[in-house]
Amino acid sequence: MFVRIVKMSFDPSKIEAFLANFEANKHNIRAFEGCEFLELYRDKHNPSIFFTYSYWTAESDLENYRHSELFKGIWAHTKPMFNGKPEAWSVDKLASLK
Repeated sequence: MFVRIVKMSFDPSKIEAFLANFEANKHNIRAFEGCEFLELYRDKHNPSIFFTYSYWTAESDLENYRHSELFKGIWAHTKPMFNGKPEAWSVDKLASLK
């Protein structure tokens, strides 16, 4: 399993539209084959910055998602809302404490 972290910065006037689109699509993303976990975070000091954390069974599952019609539709809707270049990291989870 590995984790995908995506940092996105939005035009303040587009945040509500982004949140509505995420709400409409989050269950479909989570149900995509190989997606084991999905969370959305908002920066405490800059409310225009959001992060998604998703856990994937294999890198091929994430790549299948990234080439899917689901992702293409979400990305086409989301990309014009950015006020900065999104950043993404794929990381291996080494430890988790609860």
